[in-house]
Amino acid sequence: MTGVSEMVEQAFIAPRSLAGMGDPGWIAQPLHRVAGWSHGHEPLTPRVLLTSPDQLTHLRLAPDDPDDPDWWTIRQARTADHPAWAATFQSRTPVEIIAAFADALTDPSGPPTTAIDPFTALQDAGWEPPRHFGGLADPNGITRVERVGNPGSDLWHIETAVIRDPTIWRAVFTGTTPLHLIAAVTQALSDPAPIRRDPGRIPGWARDRMTVDTRHVPATDVAFALERRISALAERHRRVADVVTAPPGPARGRTR
Repeated sequence: MTGVSEMVEQAFIAPRSLAGMGDPGWIAQPLHRVAGWSHGHEPLTPRVLLTSPDQLTHLRLAPDDPDDPDWWTIRQARTADHPAWAATFQSRTPVEIIAAFADALTDPSGPPTTAIDPFTALQDAGWEPPRHFGGLADPNGITRVERVGNPGSDLWHIETAVIRDPTIWRAVFTGTTPLHLIAAVTQALSDPAPIRRDPGRIPGWARDRMTVDTRHVPATDVAFALERRISALAERHRRVADVVTAPPGPARGRTR
């Protein structure tokens, strides 16, 4: 026994928008195992249908057509406090970007009490208005985030594209989508940290626009990455539950 763990090769891809889809379980497993979303799909089919415990929110993954703009769809029914909303992501959207949306949606502490502007994280990361378009574009000119339309019928639109592949992936959010959920996506997009992928699954598009750093990492880091993610999210739920159920502290008496 040498005590040295087995090492495997991994590719670290930047910018994050070009990393390719990844493992759908990165999204579906935490929703089911941590947030308690029930599944209604057949186990032997590629389609995934998940429903939140309150039955108001549904996630649909339908990989029948890789170019279907509704490959990933998340819909929330209207409530007394908020109108219905929907978010869609195309197949090449990195699962880490969609997971940021799902994690914010299922945050047990609830939405923030102050308004969040989805453009703020992009501006802080140096994104600027692109030529001939609205919104903000990343410094490489690969990904653009824009809010289009009039209030009541507006959309948030994210597109990753290069000249030789006009649209690599697109995400669309109805204007009624809570802004903190869209902000979670823009925060994930503007994060400079690369996304890790199997070297055999490096996307074939826009190779001249991405940086790929291949290095060896412990095999356990790869094998247990999803379990560590699930454990971290479960701990987030436990911390919030402990705060909610904690008994009030003892009353302070008068001191001399």
